[in-house]
Amino acid sequence: MKKVAIIEGGYSHEKVISLQSAETVYQNIDREKYNPIKVRIDEEGWFAYEGGVKFEINRNDFSYNNIKFDIAFIVIHGSPGEDGKLQAYFDMLNIPYSACSQLAATITFNKFVCNQYLRTFGIKVADAVLIRQDEEINSSEIISKVGLPCFVKPNDGGSSFGITKVQVEGELEQAVELALEHGTQAIIESFLEGREVTNGIYKNKDGIVSLSITEIVTNNDFFDFDAKYKGESDEITPADLTDEIAEKVKIVTKKVYEILDLGGIARADYILKDGEPYLIEINTVPGLSKKV
Repeated sequence: MKKVAIIEGGYSHEKVISLQSAETVYQNIDREKYNPIKVRIDEEGWFAYEGGVKFEINRNDFSYNNIKFDIAFIVIHGSPGEDGKLQAYFDMLNIPYSACSQLAATITFNKFVCNQYLRTFGIKVADAVLIRQDEEINSSEIISKVGLPCFVKPNDGGSSFGITKVQVEGELEQAVELALEHGTQAIIESFLEGREVTNGIYKNKDGIVSLSITEIVTNNDFFDFDAKYKGESDEITPADLTDEIAEKVKIVTKKVYEILDLGGIARADYILKDGEPYLIEINTVPGLSKKV
């Protein structure tokens, strides 16, 4: 029976969501085929948990007590699971893993770079400005490019941490400061008015498979952390869309998956504006936590 390392934790604020996602995987994996063992990676170190006992991982070969894993199921949102670091590590050890390649993870983890790259292939995305640490903020110039309202969020973060919907120019600088508390760069995007939908996708031996589209409906100002993880939203699956729009979303998701040469499970988030899907971002290690 293959030993599967379900890798949880991480070094970002998303750790709390990673632990929930990993528990979902651990509870639902087929135990007739696999022997799942949780491995937590965080500031305390790398440890395997088996039978209530904690074992330190030998990072030279990703083993413990001379027990080696056959496959790694990466469920770390943020670094080092979603930015390519773990993928590169497992590549060196020749251990197969569940997520996309190191290169794809590195590209997709930088939301600004990824979306601007995809724009060159005709994928519709919001207008955006990138702000780096210690970079001077010219609020009026930024607003002239993206308009108001606009969204400010960490360029290399997720799980809706550090996001602000800016209504007036005077709120912009504080919003950027908040985003930079959760990432090394901040991205400022134009507001897209429309319905929010998400589309899961994966690849198996038979090819690429698109999942049913889900619509996100919330009374909050936007799909923030509380809406996403504290039950303050409805997730409607399948989304009540016309066949034409649903097909457009799935076509774009598949195109993005192929352009970026993704692998494993991914999820694309969109705003439907004037009947067209505008990509918000692509998630290469999507959340798998239970709906509250």
